[in-house]
Amino acid sequence: MMTCQSSILSLAEEERETTENTDNEEKEQKETEDTKEMVSAPSALLMEVSTGKVLYEKNADEKRPPASVTKIMTLLLVFDALDAGKIKLEDPVTVSEYAASMGGSQVFLEPGETQSVKTMIKCIAVASANDAAVAMAEHVGGSEKVFVGQMNKRAEELGMMHTHFKNCNGLDTDGHETTARDIAKMSREMLRKHPQIEKYCKIWMEDITHETKKGKTTFGLSNTNKLIRHYAYATGLKTGSTGKAKFCISATAKKDDVELIAVIMAADDSKKRMKDAISLLEYGFGSCKVYREKENLKLKEIKLIRGKKDMFKIMTEKRFSYVLSQGEDISKIKRSLHIKKNLHAPVKKGDKVGTIEYTLDGKSIGTVPVVSKESIGRQRLFDVIREFASSFLFAKS
Repeated sequence: MMTCQSSILSLAEEERETTENTDNEEKEQKETEDTKEMVSAPSALLMEVSTGKVLYEKNADEKRPPASVTKIMTLLLVFDALDAGKIKLEDPVTVSEYAASMGGSQVFLEPGETQSVKTMIKCIAVASANDAAVAMAEHVGGSEKVFVGQMNKRAEELGMMHTHFKNCNGLDTDGHETTARDIAKMSREMLRKHPQIEKYCKIWMEDITHETKKGKTTFGLSNTNKLIRHYAYATGLKTGSTGKAKFCISATAKKDDVELIAVIMAADDSKKRMKDAISLLEYGFGSCKVYREKENLKLKEIKLIRGKKDMFKIMTEKRFSYVLSQGEDISKIKRSLHIKKNLHAPVKKGDKVGTIEYTLDGKSIGTVPVVSKESIGRQRLFDVIREFASSFLFAKS
């Protein structure tokens, strides 16, 4: 297996650092043929996280039941609610009779029992608890029905065009379906917006305490994602299995500065699910070449009209990255700076003033916004008069 190659390049007029494959055409052709039967599962997809580029797919748009992989969306909405200040990690969550009645994987919550939001997240992320998922859905949405509506709305916002959720936990229900591609989109949103999910997903075993009328009891959470223990680069994310869905996973992993999502749907058993996921991840890390822009990119100052300063500093809003396909030459990536004409004061720090466009062989491969690095006020009339008078006096002398 090849070692993942990552290149960090600068857009300044400095020399580029490049790392390229030296494989010949015969080897590339052989690797392409090998990928055809890389997984035994009927549906799969491999995505690079920073760019969203698909590196491998197999029947990725076939609709299938996702089982507990559904809970990625459940957790996504929980973390969204935390970010919005609607709930807090320490908040108590009261378990309803309906939530406690869930079958399948569970942590045996009892009606009236309370657990913190943080503990409920652990129960969902680690033990794939259906009862905890419903309890959190009711806590955030008021009812599971309302919460599922929010799940479907979020899916639509993410462009998950072949997804429809009927519940928050993934138990088999007619019409509850998604695709490998949509799962990857959902997983990418979770990783990029809520990277703290990783610390929950990497818990291997942990105890929780039930406090009910019967007294205190301890229940051990055990991670359903065996990759966390058996694959060195694994970071998450969620497994799932039901009679209808068979064995599914959205497996996430990070090696050096490359992060991948491998989605497997309808594998025949848990061992094949894990083997398929590792095969995809190893392929991704072995074949992936990433162009990454150097941080703190040096850009020239820009002229400002009627500002307290004639020139102002600019910077890129974010770091650009691009995953190269086989045969693409990293040294041919070019960039061009496009700044708005006749920029007038005032400008605030963070105001968009242009873009940098990246091209490869004449084709655009992406852009990043260019923003003001500082705030500059508008020149006052008094300043203009004083400047004019000063220039007039110096001219006469």
